[in-house]
Amino acid sequence: MKKIIIIGASSGLGERIATDFARAGWRVGIAARRMDKLETIRNLYPANIAAAEIDVTAQDAVKKFYDLIELIDGMDILLYAAGTGFYDPDMEDERVTTTLDTNVTGFARITAAAYKYYKSTANRTPGHIAAITSIAGTKGIGVAAAYSASKKFQQTFINALEQLAYQQQVNVRFTDIRPGFIRTPLLDPEKEYPMIMSVDHAAPLIETAILKRKRVAVIDSRWAIVNGLWRLVPQRVWRHISLKW
Repeated sequence: MKKIIIIGASSGLGERIATDFARAGWRVGIAARRMDKLETIRNLYPANIAAAEIDVTAQDAVKKFYDLIELIDGMDILLYAAGTGFYDPDMEDERVTTTLDTNVTGFARITAAAYKYYKSTANRTPGHIAAITSIAGTKGIGVAAAYSASKKFQQTFINALEQLAYQQQVNVRFTDIRPGFIRTPLLDPEKEYPMIMSVDHAAPLIETAILKRKRVAVIDSRWAIVNGLWRLVPQRVWRHISLKW
């Protein structure tokens, strides 16, 4: 039985992907801060899902992560789906700090722990680290500066780990998943967003990218075009572009 651990599985994409893998017969370890929500999800497929309360910003996060790996007897794939971010043109200190604690420190803590796990266990069967980053990491979006920067950090961290894995001959693959706007609890339900996707639309695309072990997957095709165009815009022009939603 294949095994996947999903960090950030209490709602949105993480919840949907967890239930899809469990339904397909995988052993699924789910983690988030809200244990009551995790238990609700676990009860849908009690034979296939194990749950653990993990706050990625806490010092005990790695120990609890390793405990969850042991609980499901291994880990073929880690999916890091936890994250937070804000529309924050006023750069409020609490919002900036919360974003960086979760998306930078927490992300690095868990993905580094997963890498070390695979370094000590992976042999003929490769390990796999997948993370939901964002197209916001392509350029710095002014109204979401901390979020954009944190997603760029995640993408760079994955690139660096891939290089390290090659140098250290660690058998692990990486998938960087970069969605556009998805209607999840992360977004303001009162706001309108361009080319917004439903979880029902985005989740199967993400699952396919993971199972095919794509190195980078922009979700979806419309956002792949936008992402490609953004890359072509020089900074001297980008600074004049007003992105508001």
